[in-house]
Amino acid sequence: MQEEQQIPCENPLWPCAMTGAVACLSGFEDVAVVVHGSSGCYFYPASLVGVPIYGTFLVENEVIFGTESRLAEVIRELVGRYARIAVVNTCVPAIMGEDMADLTHEGQVLFVDSPGFLGDLEAGYRRALDTVGPEVDPDAPGVNIDGICRTDPFCRGNALEARRLLNLAGAPVATTFCLDRYAATRRAAPFTVGTNPDLASGVGTSYGSLLGLDAVGETFERLGAVIDGVDARPVMDEVAWADARLRKACEKYLRRFDPPRVAIAAGSAYAAFAADLLDRYLGAEIACVATRNGSGASGDGVTHTTDFSVIQEMIRDAEPDLILGSSYEAALSPGAAFVGLTPPLRDRVTLSSHAVAGVEGALRLMEEVLNTCINRNRRPGSESTPLF
Repeated sequence: MQEEQQIPCENPLWPCAMTGAVACLSGFEDVAVVVHGSSGCYFYPASLVGVPIYGTFLVENEVIFGTESRLAEVIRELVGRYARIAVVNTCVPAIMGEDMADLTHEGQVLFVDSPGFLGDLEAGYRRALDTVGPEVDPDAPGVNIDGICRTDPFCRGNALEARRLLNLAGAPVATTFCLDRYAATRRAAPFTVGTNPDLASGVGTSYGSLLGLDAVGETFERLGAVIDGVDARPVMDEVAWADARLRKACEKYLRRFDPPRVAIAAGSAYAAFAADLLDRYLGAEIACVATRNGSGASGDGVTHTTDFSVIQEMIRDAEPDLILGSSYEAALSPGAAFVGLTPPLRDRVTLSSHAVAGVEGALRLMEEVLNTCINRNRRPGSESTPLF
């Protein structure tokens, strides 16, 4: 029977729990991730995580007569090649409820029941991490990094920046959730810092976030107070240096141009970080914020929605000069300046590892904001005198 192409049960603005589970598990380089479902269920996360994953590519007769034999065939091809094999159940196999106990291969195969209807990306990410079951070693040196997710355009950049700051303070890096090897999950440190609070791992004791300059400073002050040998001063010096650079650059911009009117669409933590940065340094008017995750409308111009028509209306009413979000939001107001903050980000080549977290993340985001706003203000009909 010819395989039928199926449309994935995903909202393109924010992936479902199944993709969240795949994003978590695919961050472990020695774990094979198998999407147990149709071709559509496979291709959507495969297009986002940026590393090879596997699929069972179920078709109609397997759904009718049982999927165990097809899954067993895929697992046999992978056994011995990876430290673990993680099978992520999609909607149809989850509803069928087949018993896969015979396929565990003495604990080498992890089964993650994370169908799309379970919830959003964050729910699936946490379900997968719970299945991995990280173990904290009280004697393990260093600090864990969490909040790293393969679907995030800033995944690798955030991990590198977090490592840089920890090394600057003299703190060894323990386990990175989730951009590491499986064995590292068995010896996580008791201390953790995060790059994205929306994806806090819950492993060890959290000492704060690295998302925003204030957060960076506060987090390293806490680490310095509890871990011998950690010196927060070099990081605090970097925070002060970055703050001065941001203020100087934004003051120059504001001598020529008005503060931008801004629309933001992203995950809750990134959206709040961007809004604070733009308000603090540019005095920007935050016209509207659409958060992909969270629960319900929270007021103050912030709305939780993944409904494209709602976001379209918000941006149309806001008439922004600047949009931070995905390619979808950029298309809604092509005359506005645009900075990418959340997937999908199309029609552009990105080869380097950009960060949003840490000192470099704050500098890079504001650098992009200033440059794109300057370019917009220099379009035909506006002045073109050099600013910097």
